[in-house]
Amino acid sequence: MLEPVTTSEGLAVVHLFCVRTLETDNDAVISAVTEARAADVQVVTAAILGHKAELCFMALAADGWALRDLQTGLVNAGLVVIDSFVSITELSEYAQGLPEEMKNMRLYPELPPEGKSAFCFYPMTKRRDADSNWYTLDFESRKELMYEHGTSGRQFAGRITQLITASTGLDDWEWGVTLFGVKIDDLKDTVYTMRYDTASAIYAEFGAFYTGMTGPVEDIVNRT
Repeated sequence: MLEPVTTSEGLAVVHLFCVRTLETDNDAVISAVTEARAADVQVVTAAILGHKAELCFMALAADGWALRDLQTGLVNAGLVVIDSFVSITELSEYAQGLPEEMKNMRLYPELPPEGKSAFCFYPMTKRRDADSNWYTLDFESRKELMYEHGTSGRQFAGRITQLITASTGLDDWEWGVTLFGVKIDDLKDTVYTMRYDTASAIYAEFGAFYTGMTGPVEDIVNRT
């Protein structure tokens, strides 16, 4: 029996971006998600717009093996994972003074949020350029810039639910950002506005964006 592999706090997270094959079995895909949920894995299913992928399965669990079992089940159901992102939920070093309820929302989120089916995911990293190196700034300077960034984000309360997960040492980027919006343009407005903050404009680099719509796995798999 393999021992569970967990985090000291929070949850392990994986985003699996998939395409279909001629062998894809819709019922088997649904069963893989159902079995994962029975094993205490949160699974968000999204239909992806554009050419980058067809489906995304965002999964969160206390045990990394539970996430691996879901991945195996989806592959055995005939899906091909063409991109992925591995991370963990975390409490930022700039948010240590939050009330316990808010800390728990970041470490142990309940997804997907009700009424927000527009979906977007992108990875990001802080720059280390010679003239714009985030990691040469002192803590107080970084904290002030992140407070400005957070103030911009709070303009979209009610329209957007955001989850930032940490991937330093786990994947090619340092963070993954998952957005859930009421409308598709909520996603655009949020990212556009926050890119003007110094923390983004000078110090942030972004990877590929995946955008789509979330919903029940049965409905999405049978429609896409």
